[in-house]
Amino acid sequence: MLPHEFPPWKTVYHYFSLWRLKGVWEHINAVLRTELRILYSRKPEPSAAILDSQSIKTTETPGVRGYDAGKKIKGRKRHILVDTVGLLLIVVVHAANIQDRDGAKIVLEQVTGRFSRLQLIWADAVTRVNWLIGSM
Repeated sequence: MLPHEFPPWKTVYHYFSLWRLKGVWEHINAVLRTELRILYSRKPEPSAAILDSQSIKTTETPGVRGYDAGKKIKGRKRHILVDTVGLLLIVVVHAANIQDRDGAKIVLEQVTGRFSRLQLIWADAVTRVNWLIGSM
């Protein structure tokens, strides 16, 4: 469902996949996030972040799926870490049957070594993140 001005979908998908594997999308996000933080008179690196999750219904297409009994949703769950401005730091998508605390651990493992100023992460009461930032 690409606009007519775009190349054939297979070409677009090829470059999308290639750039994903090479980390180009993450690099673009990091550069834009840094520029926006500076524009908002913030330091380039965040010192605090917010962690939350959301379960999403999925179709019967192939891929990882699970059942979130708490939300009564069959599909996927995404754990998202954003800075206090709301800019994306990390996203992890997995089966919906993964508990919030386990999904939070996956996100926090990816934080290690990436955000040197990060000292505080807020999470909801369900997630109950116990994380010592100094150990990262």
